[in-house]
Amino acid sequence: MTINTVRGAQASAIIYSITETARANNLNVYYYIKHLLTELPRLINKNGNIEQPVPEPLMPWSKTLPADCCSKHRN
Repeated sequence: MTINTVRGAQASAIIYSITETARANNLNVYYYIKHLLTELPRLINKNGNIEQPVPEPLMPWSKTLPADCCSKHRN
């Protein structure tokens, strides 16, 4: 239902993009998104913004991701 709005479509596009980028980097998508949802709130300042333009340790190609994220996704 939420994709019937512009904001819903934008949110869906973001999630799809994150998911497909994780797959392209051979990550376990579930654990990668779980990691993002755990770590991103820690980077948000009191104004609701993230200080860094792109937090490099959270990128799907980062060598510092937890081991459970790096286990290959199921085919």
